[in-house]
Formats: sequence, structure tokens, C-alpha cells
Amino acid sequence: MSDQVVLVNEEDEAVGLMPKLEAHQKGMLHRAFSVFIFNSKGEMLLQRRAFGKYHSEGLWSNTCCSHPFPDESTHHAAVRRLQEEMGITTDLNFLFTFQYHAALENGLTENELDHVFWGISDEKPLINTEEVSDFKYLKMSEIKADIDQNPTHYTEWLKICFDEVFEKIKLKK
Repeated sequence: MSDQVVLVNEEDEAVGLMPKLEAHQKGMLHRAFSVFIFNSKGEMLLQRRAFGKYHSEGLWSNTCCSHPFPDESTHHAAVRRLQEEMGITTDLNFLFTFQYHAALENGLTENELDHVFWGISDEKPLINTEEVSDFKYLKMSEIKADIDQNPTHYTEWLKICFDEVFEKIKLKK
């Protein structure tokens, strides 16, 4: 079941299941999540996706992202996946949801209703090299400047939601 994604309507109501690759081939709307972790200095933890991923390989992205299992809450999935990908366990807070549609390489399409979470941790990442090839901490202003200068170095979903995360996180601090 772990290769299944939850298909949803625009109200985030589950309408079925589909294999993850097939959902990305057909551009079906499905549930996802993105996690943004900050250290106590206010720097954001970026991950570089592993080479060999089925899409967006080698691109810089937010700390962690994935899809919940069927019958798993997005919050539980975000906590689980953060530990699996980055070796970090911390409290996560819901920030917002957004829907996006983006064409990717290899004829794949992202069409996701994405739940965004954030947290604070000074734990040193212990990366899962099947998922992550590198990581770094940067100030959000540095990330924004680099996205503007080098957009092809970043995942589509990060570029789409970054400004809203930036604004909402500034209000939380």
C-alpha cells in the first residue's frame, strides 16, 4: 500500500487510491505534504533530493515532502517521513494547504493538494541517502535570492509555496 497515493477532490475529500507513479503520469489530484524545519538561529533546513528519484532528482527542496499512506493523517505522515528522510523527530505545526499543478520531466505531472507543516529543531540531520543527497541551512532571505537567481536548482513545489511560507513564518516568530 505504500506506493499508493490518496486521490482527492478540491475540498481534500478522499475519492480513491492510485499507484504513485500512475497518479503522476496521469496528473491526478492527490494528497501530499511539505515540511519546513528551522533551527534556533531561524535558518531553514533544505534537502537536496537524491539522484535516482523518479522526478526532481538532485534539486534542492524544503526539509521533507511526501504523500500520506491511505488512512494516515497528513500530520502523522509528516512526522513519520521527517524521521525517515532526515532522522529528525520534532513537533510539527500545521501552516496552510495549497493546490498546485506543475509539469515535470519524464512526462510526469504534479497535481497535489499539499499540507504544509513547520517546526524547530537543532538536531543534526541523519539523512537517508536513498531519499536525500545533501542538506544545508540557509536564511530564508538567502533562499529566496537563490531561487530568484537559479530557479532550475529548486523543486517546483518549493518555488510555488516559498513566498507564502516566508510570510507566515515571519508572523509566527
